[in-house]
Amino acid sequence: MSSNIDVPDSLNLLTEMIERIRAAAATGTPLRIRGGGSKDFYAQALHGEILDTTALSGVVSYEPSELVLTALAGTPLAELEALLATQGQCLPFEPPHFGSPGSSTVGGMVASGLSGPARASVGAVRDYVLGLKLINGRGEHLTFGGQVIKNVAGYDVSRLMVGAMGTLGLITEVSLKVLPIAPAEATLQFECSQAQALAWLNAWGGQPLPLNASCWVDDKAGNGVGTLTLRLRGARAAVDAACKTLGGQRKNNADNADNVDNAEVAADWQACRDQQLPWFKERSDAQDLWRLSVPQTTPAMPAMGAFGSPLIEWHGGLRWVRADAAQAQQLREAAQSAGGHATLFMAGHARKQDIRAVFDVLKPPLDRIHRELKREFDPAGIFNPQRMYSDF
Repeated sequence: MSSNIDVPDSLNLLTEMIERIRAAAATGTPLRIRGGGSKDFYAQALHGEILDTTALSGVVSYEPSELVLTALAGTPLAELEALLATQGQCLPFEPPHFGSPGSSTVGGMVASGLSGPARASVGAVRDYVLGLKLINGRGEHLTFGGQVIKNVAGYDVSRLMVGAMGTLGLITEVSLKVLPIAPAEATLQFECSQAQALAWLNAWGGQPLPLNASCWVDDKAGNGVGTLTLRLRGARAAVDAACKTLGGQRKNNADNADNVDNAEVAADWQACRDQQLPWFKERSDAQDLWRLSVPQTTPAMPAMGAFGSPLIEWHGGLRWVRADAAQAQQLREAAQSAGGHATLFMAGHARKQDIRAVFDVLKPPLDRIHRELKREFDPAGIFNPQRMYSDF
């Protein structure tokens, strides 16, 4: 498919950005890279003059038969997904949107590295990044990777930018692998405890079932009994067989011959993706939202004091916890003892300006690598200072 980019305008905008970055590097002026601002809440405090990427928007190329799309960093995620849908294709890792409709951008998706409910089954953002272009702290416009799947040799710098929160440079263009939308889908529900949900998920994970996403939440006023919601995606015969094998209740309460869940069910999964489920909305202004990434086989976690049980995604691999500030160390230790890590995903409104430690402290060898990469890509330290760690 042909480009919808006005090439001269795009080149002029890139030239302006390069000149501004070089000027900022010369004066040591911090720059805050920002697209739609949908993830401003994530990571540590924001500093610097805003470097807006929203004008850098549009699809550069799209080859449906090759399952490859290239877009500029400021392209709204909703527009990109709508284009893919016209060809029966999608971003299978379901990147969260957050914010107002249309505010999330392709660059923000890559910089944050966040994936949605299907991540445990289909892979993460970084697994679908084929290549990208980046302006580094010297004002050099660099190209990493490419537009073909069998392209990576040596150190994969393009995927290094996934989750870097813009601290290494300004992403200007991204090439992504996309996939066809699954021909069949079904969502099942089971009433069970947290321990039972994890036991089932671990058992099902060892069977040839088309598991795609899962979510367990204690929605029974904290009595320990919750609802496990399971999404199946794949070939129609596989989804049919799995529904018969697993039982449970179809969430839409309808006999859908095509095994495609209705709009209401799709909206519920989008609410899970964007943290709009009631469990998330019930968090008080004083509570922080924590994201614990742990092995899927990690046992059930106890209720955190007065804040109840966690919400569980990724077949047990992601545990969301509402907690107060005093429980931070307890949560980090719990995640580390399980072989994972904890992230202060969203601070309570009452203390947003007091946050200084969002991510786990890096071990010395990894800390050294992070610092050396920062110095190499951004020697003047102008890009999103302190966004990941308070001292760089």
